Amino acid sequence: MIKVGSALPDATFSVLANGEMTNPTTQDLFAGKRVAVFAVPGAFTPTCSAAHLPGYVALADKIKAKGIDSIICVSVNDAFVMDAWGKASNAEAIDMLADGDGSFSKAIGLDMDTAGFGGVRSQRYSMVVDNGVVTHLNVEAPGKFEVSDAETLLTSL
Repeated sequence: MIKVGSALPDATFSVLANGEMTNPTTQDLFAGKRVAVFAVPGAFTPTCSAAHLPGYVALADKIKAKGIDSIICVSVNDAFVMDAWGKASNAEAIDMLADGDGSFSKAIGLDMDTAGFGGVRSQRYSMVVDNGVVTHLNVEAPGKFEVSDAETLLTSL
């Protein structure tokens, strides 16, 4: 599993914005920037939609005021689902990244297999990445939502 002090691996994501598909890389997203990242097991799922994403939407300005250049939400969903979820959640201040095949989640060791429920998904976590290097990392215990929330991340900045 990735840890504080580790560099993010090279990865490519999918993003649908304004009807156009793009494929930003970790280099595009993190080089020369301080970024808050949080990951969820799935878009439109109960805890993710009721608490995790809304917390970051509500605190986005405060998080960015602490020197964060961007806030990224990652999920093992496709870009169409991530775009729709962002729009449904008023998440204009959040970059909604699709890790469609789970390759990023696997590369950082934060994937989980939910079997027939949904297959490979991301574990729930938050982290701060400074110029591609992890400086803060909060990984949830299975089935929990206690340390990856926006308030905890904001407090750690």
